[in-house]
Amino acid sequence: MEKESKTVIALMSGTSCDSIDAGFCEVNPDLSVKLLKGINHPYPEHIRARLFQAFRGEINIKELCQLNFAVGKCFADAANILIGEFGKPDFISSHGQTIYHYPYDEKIDNISLKSTLQIGESSVIAKETGCMVISNFRETDIAYGGQGAPLVCFADEKWWGRGRIHAHDETRDSKNFAIQNIGGISNVTVISDECDTFGFDTGCGNIMIDYCTQKFFGQKYDKDGEIAASGKVCESWLDCLLQDEYYFIEPPKTTGREYFSNKYIENILKTAPSEPKDIITTLTALTAKTIAQAYERFIYPSVHIDTVVIGGGGAYNKTMMRFLKNYLPKRIELKTHEDYGISNNFKEVMAFALLGYCNYYGIPNNLPCCTGAEKRVVLGKVTY
Repeated sequence: MEKESKTVIALMSGTSCDSIDAGFCEVNPDLSVKLLKGINHPYPEHIRARLFQAFRGEINIKELCQLNFAVGKCFADAANILIGEFGKPDFISSHGQTIYHYPYDEKIDNISLKSTLQIGESSVIAKETGCMVISNFRETDIAYGGQGAPLVCFADEKWWGRGRIHAHDETRDSKNFAIQNIGGISNVTVISDECDTFGFDTGCGNIMIDYCTQKFFGQKYDKDGEIAASGKVCESWLDCLLQDEYYFIEPPKTTGREYFSNKYIENILKTAPSEPKDIITTLTALTAKTIAQAYERFIYPSVHIDTVVIGGGGAYNKTMMRFLKNYLPKRIELKTHEDYGISNNFKEVMAFALLGYCNYYGIPNNLPCCTGAEKRVVLGKVTY
């Protein structure tokens, strides 16, 4: 089938579960993606509360079953806002809302228990929008022995690799990039001419900051890092947090809310400083320092890095960016996705538009060097 440009509405909700991110995109045969419009569509209050109950394992099977269809309706509502403005796309690409991700090699009766669960029923989205839906991207990678994540590395390679469409600067051919997303979880993709693309989750991103900002200040997140800027780093507590075993595991590796859970956070708060703003400052420093240490342990021994490109909510946190600049080697240039014509806020939406496009044309869209899968496969399931 000869490839053509396609319009795609991409839908996702990340680890922070702050909203449904929806983008009306144009995806081209060269695998470039143009975002025509992105929106952050809020979950209804009670649905969002139920999602957090699900994250904590506090709902039963009946409630999870109901939530799958309810979230599908919420995703469809977000898509229909864009359809009202732009008309129907060629198809919808939906990541869904991750409820549980278990990328570990545990077995029962010699059957692997490695698994993942994203909800947001695609049949509901298809019915409510009248569009074909491509969804459930992680499962096939896991079926082939991978961890089902990180998947955005595929888009990073297409967009920042040698000669690709978003590498605007003339010196691209001499640059090695670390493309760093800081959402609820932080993950990095390494793009270099010296080695194959690889990537992994560096650790916590905004999860613990958001939890403590809500707990102590009644705010959903630390806007622009203002609270963190008002406190000081408790170095002894930071050193203790840096000893967590996840940070020392060799890639490929992924993590999520299952690991950095509310229980985990409440446990570390037992030894936290007494001043709430110092807690926020130290947790912000933790995210930045775990990124820098992950580079030292798992990237620099293999490849030289010239430029780190930050995306996700962390790119808007001025205190986080300041910590990163301090912790990274001085020779490294620190930029954001916006410097390359890609939205910090909607980069992952654009990536899943690309993953959906590849599914449509049967193009393998995972990177085994990032996920640990046995081979390149086509990710995603189609609902009409």
